[in-house]
Amino acid sequence: MTKYLLLLILLVVVFYKLTNRRDARPGTQASGRAPAPMPPKTIVACAQCGLHLPADEALPGRGGSFCSAAHRTEFEARSGSP
Repeated sequence: MTKYLLLLILLVVVFYKLTNRRDARPGTQASGRAPAPMPPKTIVACAQCGLHLPADEALPGRGGSFCSAAHRTEFEARSGSP
């Protein structure tokens, strides 16, 4: 009975050591370094519906920024732009 208990303890210790070694590799969060924060994105509103979206995802148009090509077309048709 005691040999099984010793074997179980040994397996737990080996598993613990292997798990901790994997977490201590450079570049992981366990190494003490926090990941660099993402810079904030510029947010714009669609000129047609007012939806807020990141500027890099917006479509430019004659009346401002738009969330989709359909809204850009509707806005430009309503505004009388050629």
